[in-house]
Amino acid sequence: MKNFIFAILALLIIGAGVLYALNGSSNYDKRKYSLKIAPKGSNFSVDSTIDFTLPDQFDKTNKLEDTAERLIFVFTKDTGHIIKTFMADKKDSYLNDKKAVIVADISAMPVIIQNTFALPDLRQSNYKMMLIYDKSMAKRLKKGQDAKKIIVMTLKNKKVIDIQAVASAEELEKLL
Repeated sequence: MKNFIFAILALLIIGAGVLYALNGSSNYDKRKYSLKIAPKGSNFSVDSTIDFTLPDQFDKTNKLEDTAERLIFVFTKDTGHIIKTFMADKKDSYLNDKKAVIVADISAMPVIIQNTFALPDLRQSNYKMMLIYDKSMAKRLKKGQDAKKIIVMTLKNKKVIDIQAVASAEELEKLL
């Protein structure tokens, strides 16, 4: 009986090691991505301007376009689930039609969780989502915001003209 328990324990340890080796490193290259908020040193708020280059869930580099009118920020797992449910029945062109961009903060997730669970799930989505891997970027965007809700920023030429926090898919639908 002891040998059986020892063998099961050894298999679990080996399996965990293999899983970590396969999924324990990040492809994120900090040098390729950026976040610029002006005025420099202030909280991100109405009248701020924003520009960023971020990866999406497919590791493609994306730059914020001047034509974007809405930024939808998701900072928690719960709000991420709201977005997933919200987008489930939308056409592939929904975000483009609304001139909206979804940005999700995954910086707090351990890399193995990102690679094993989060990214494979996000890659099955029919919409593009920009990802924040960098904790300092996430901190700058969250500061002064109700990060437990979905933050929707209305833009005009990358200048923030309105910020609203919503807690449900219904509120998000009305806002968009």
